[in-house]
Amino acid sequence: MVETGEWWLKRKVRFTCQQCGQESLKWMGRCPGCGEWNTMVEEGSGPSAVSLPGALVPPVAVTEVQGGELRRSLTGIRELDRVLGGGVVPGSVVLVGGDPGIGKSTLLLQAANQVSMNGPVLYITGEESVEQVRLRAERLGTLSPRLYLMAETSVEAAILFIRDMCPLLVIIDSIQTMFLPELSAAPGSVGQVRECAARLVRVAKVDQIPVVLVGHVTKDGALAGPRVLEHMVDTVLYFEGDRHHAFRILRSVKNRFGATNEIGVFEMAAAGLQEVANPSQLFLQQRPRGAAGSVVVMSLEGTRPVLLEVQALVSGSGYANPRRLATGLDWNRALLMIAVLDRRGGFSLAQSDVFLNVAGGVRAEEPALDLGICLAIASSHRNRPLPVDMVVAGEVGLAGEVRAVTQLETRLKEAAKLGFRRAIVPQQQGLPDVDMELAAAGTLEEALAAAFGG
Repeated sequence: MVETGEWWLKRKVRFTCQQCGQESLKWMGRCPGCGEWNTMVEEGSGPSAVSLPGALVPPVAVTEVQGGELRRSLTGIRELDRVLGGGVVPGSVVLVGGDPGIGKSTLLLQAANQVSMNGPVLYITGEESVEQVRLRAERLGTLSPRLYLMAETSVEAAILFIRDMCPLLVIIDSIQTMFLPELSAAPGSVGQVRECAARLVRVAKVDQIPVVLVGHVTKDGALAGPRVLEHMVDTVLYFEGDRHHAFRILRSVKNRFGATNEIGVFEMAAAGLQEVANPSQLFLQQRPRGAAGSVVVMSLEGTRPVLLEVQALVSGSGYANPRRLATGLDWNRALLMIAVLDRRGGFSLAQSDVFLNVAGGVRAEEPALDLGICLAIASSHRNRPLPVDMVVAGEVGLAGEVRAVTQLETRLKEAAKLGFRRAIVPQQQGLPDVDMELAAAGTLEEALAAAFGG
């Protein structure tokens, strides 16, 4: 009689969580890694990409490794190059995620057309036919004779064509449609996604060919498949934006060759995605003048300063539990600011509904927006508009103190360039020398007094 534990081993199967990638030798109703129910899926054992034969390379001392600057290739789209850290690095693997219809394929097709001016580019689609991609290329005006299309879902076939062509750039749209025949799991499952990505990463590193992977996004906003996919690639980019707004934000959440949290701003038009050179001016162009509850904050996305409008609406609540709603902001952070205002600022908000919004469909979660949130709520509660030429920045602690923010001078220069003349900033040593009237506040009470004039 074979014992239960040995039986699982002899079957040579494993169960993997579709949410977090946790592995187990037997099925479990609840994943021990993430705690989700009914996410363990059986994966057949197959050859791993990391075990492929190759030349053994002995260890090398770090002092003997030849260093130097990274060689980058420009994509021809400045906002995309900014997010990538200055261009595409040979041998790098980039993962692009976003909601369906947000513009991932559109942007990558435009980038492929620009790169194809310097050499061949291979666009592998697993969800559409080459005729469908051709129709999109006609609409975008990206009909380049060196842009090659291929409708294929087999990773082995794709790798053969990649190594035979040696293109300047490879785009896989999408990684969830690719599969390996030796794995019994269905395409898009944890095992298939992991093994297919590992094969493509190996090709990119060995042949020094940059590869861009398009990844689907779940209803929770995370990349479909295991989280290990994000650890395998060099750069992870997310497309953000509301379908009802024309603005799209490409955000870098991981970049081994550049700064993280860098953003690129695009505007969806009939001819594809258009670059936005000055996003601050675009986000503030419809700002109402003299409206209570409107505050301009100085945010920093990566290395780019961006001015955003935070709006607040405070109204009497008809329910026992007042409503708190935040759009484009961290909801928990907004609740903290409401509590700090109630306790430290002397505002009675226990019987009031509070609604917060970042205009333009933008999402910002930087702590430097805390002071702007507080002043917007105070302005709406008192029904007193703030000066239209004033900007704010500062992190607010639970004790009511206003803490310093990074790169304050960069933020102030961006505000001065757009015509703002006053700013409420944290009290810190060595305030920057800018052509603006600065009001340094060490506490929330001092910031309220500076904003409303005592």
